[in-house]
Amino acid sequence: MARAFWKKLTSDPSIQRSSQALSVIGNNAYLYGGELRPREPVDSSVYRIPLDTGLTSDAQITTLPSTDPSPQPRVGTASTTIGDKIYLFSGRGGVAMAPVEENGSLWAFDTKSTSWSQLGPTPGTLFPQGRSYHALTSNGTDTIYLHAGCPTTDRLSDLWAFDITTEVWRELPSAPGPARGGTSIAFSNGKIYRMNGFDGNTEQGGALDIFDIATNEWKTITFPANSVSGPEARSVATLLAVTISGRESLVTLFGERDPSSLGHAGAGKMLGDVWAFDVQDEKWSEISVSEGESAKPAARGWFDADVVDLDGGRSGIVVHGGLAESNERLGDVWVLELE
Repeated sequence: MARAFWKKLTSDPSIQRSSQALSVIGNNAYLYGGELRPREPVDSSVYRIPLDTGLTSDAQITTLPSTDPSPQPRVGTASTTIGDKIYLFSGRGGVAMAPVEENGSLWAFDTKSTSWSQLGPTPGTLFPQGRSYHALTSNGTDTIYLHAGCPTTDRLSDLWAFDITTEVWRELPSAPGPARGGTSIAFSNGKIYRMNGFDGNTEQGGALDIFDIATNEWKTITFPANSVSGPEARSVATLLAVTISGRESLVTLFGERDPSSLGHAGAGKMLGDVWAFDVQDEKWSEISVSEGESAKPAARGWFDADVVDLDGGRSGIVVHGGLAESNERLGDVWVLELE
């Protein structure tokens, strides 16, 4: 069984929110978007949270100045990184909280110049529709992958690839059903992994769907979603590619397991567990988490997380904010150090 321990970096009212986007580049985490009150997007500021403070003392949060142009405030967006840039696609916003339709373009935030720019698509080419509570990942070099989410009506199961050099979208085979929002994807070694989500009736679980980019095909690994042989069904969680004891692995943690009767205005039943999937052995194990120097984070969904490289070649996972079971928006930042 893999082991890990939590360290709390900070907690601050200025970054209290859910349905936000968090991305790590180097020794900093960057935070954008989300909501403090239901259906009211916060501002368009980018917040920089340093992660190189020894991971023990309070991090000093910096609000980066807005630039023109910059994206409109939004919730339920998704982000990924390539090089020194963070990429966002769509979300929901405005008075009607409708999907932000930007005709297939992405927003790119350059962490060196701290400025925004809009990217693609090439005129006359196909592009995916606007949506919220979708998922993004990248191959780390030149391609961004977009999956699923909630358009104006219903939910999606599509998969798209965007080449940042040619600025062209390419539609790939859709993932196995059902269509869903609040799902999670991760890229690792030429494959895209997808799990969990909400289909409008129930949380999805018990299946890890894998898209092989080389063969352009999906396959599915099933497992008992019983919290013994595998993580239980959930949505608005996370899935991240990490290295554990030198082995290619995936980690999923937290999420909502039972939606609120109030819909987006309330909090459902939240999870606080952490699970690792060994890619070679194709097996799940629950990670044994020590509390370390501080208490562990509260169970939550509607948060965001990303991977940070630690010393000694270890992986860590940065977790920020989200919605607690008490329906409180959280403003804390934690690092899960994997051993």
